[in-house]
Amino acid sequence: MLPLPKDLLGPPPSWAARLSEPGSPVCSPDWLALREPADHAARSADLAAALDAHLAGHRGEVVVRDLGCGTGSMARWLAPRLSLPQRWSTHDRDADLAQRAAATAPVPATAVVGDLRDLTDLAGTDVVVCSALLDLLDTAAVERLAGLCADAGAAALLTLSVTGEVALDPPDPVDADVAAAFDAHQRREGRLGPDAPAAVADAFARRGFGITRRASPWRLGPGDAALVEEWLRGRLDAACAQDPSAAAAAGPYLERRLTALAAGTLHATVGHADLLALPAAGGDR
Repeated sequence: MLPLPKDLLGPPPSWAARLSEPGSPVCSPDWLALREPADHAARSADLAAALDAHLAGHRGEVVVRDLGCGTGSMARWLAPRLSLPQRWSTHDRDADLAQRAAATAPVPATAVVGDLRDLTDLAGTDVVVCSALLDLLDTAAVERLAGLCADAGAAALLTLSVTGEVALDPPDPVDADVAAAFDAHQRREGRLGPDAPAAVADAFARRGFGITRRASPWRLGPGDAALVEEWLRGRLDAACAQDPSAAAAAGPYLERRLTALAAGTLHATVGHADLLALPAAGGDR
């Protein structure tokens, strides 16, 4: 049976996400634009510096592949931090996003439409990067990515993978229930969700890479009100999709949270991890 069109399912619930579809591998440009400043602030600058040092003896252009590139936030953040000339490939299953990322990159870039499953060879690639992608993968995809990088001798800078560590201040009695349902939604159908950083580190380490991991949390407050609201809505949307019984508390919970946000008293720390995997020995867990 085919699913009913969304316009026949009635109005969305009061807590529904407006700029993103929780769990979807394709993100809207508006959502990506909203989160880009927080992403740029969170990513580990010292891992970028370590990657730059690793590339210091490279001859010619550095070839970088950005998997799940979105609108190109990673290129805008990383490319100015690498000293050598670069050429990027911006990979996304959404053709419009891949092309937008290539067009706005601060270095020469070519759009590639497809996802990790479409990659069969990384020959000639010096660096693989991604952002907010690994939690959508399963173990087989992570092993495949590590294997492709090992075969090519490519370094990998994999940023903003969720860790499941979320702190909201002030706390609310419903926080724990939302977190449990959201994390379960992230792990649905074999996805790694918040287990991704450890799984990826292990997959690369077993192939001889030196691994360095850094925390890269979002630290959000009243000045990030639009992002906090959409993040909360997406979190509740996913939690209720995973556990429909959570819907009864979702509306009042969001109302309390938005009231605190409007009063300037709500702060959120959203855990992420960045990981640098270098084909030479070295690094630390």
